[in-house]
Order: sequence, then structure tokens, then C-alpha cells
Amino acid sequence: MHIALICTDKPGSLQLRLDTRPAHLEHMKRYEEAGKVAAGGPLLGTDGKPNGSLIVLDVADIAEAQAIAAADPYAKAGLFANVEFRQWNWLINPPAAARS
Repeated sequence: MHIALICTDKPGSLQLRLDTRPAHLEHMKRYEEAGKVAAGGPLLGTDGKPNGSLIVLDVADIAEAQAIAAADPYAKAGLFANVEFRQWNWLINPPAAARS
């Protein structure tokens, strides 16, 4: 099951994001290597600076996605104003493994 994890940063938190980024990337790399991260990257504001995250997880259920998100250093640092979990159907240009 693909879950889109859509996170919005708290206003004025760019420095917190930058400071926490190495730990966040290390965290996500473990899940990427385990085949749990299908895609991901920062959302950008009109100024071109990151102000959120979009990560597509390939997990058994939403509970697994919530556990991965809760353990993320960004979440632990209090970076996000909002976190949304949405089941997602990868319809256009999926990798071969995601085609059904």
C-alpha cells in the first residue's frame, strides 16, 4: 500500500529544518534501503526554500506509515505544523515493482 505523507512546516522554522536535515536523511535512508520509501523530497515555498515534505511510503498499512513518521527526527524536533497521511494509487509512470 502506498501512503503519501504530506507534512507542512511551522512558519519560521527553516533553520530547524536545516539543523535537523542530516538526522532526517539518515532516518529515511534506513527505510529506503528496506524498500519502504518509494519517493520523497521537500515541498518548496514561492521563495524556493523548503517548507514541508512529501514522502511516498510503501508500507503494509497506515499504522506503519504513522510509526515511521513519528520516529522521524523532523517530527521529534517539532518541525511540522501539520502531518497528513493519504492512501495513494501510483497510476502514472510507476516503477515496474509498483505496477499492478
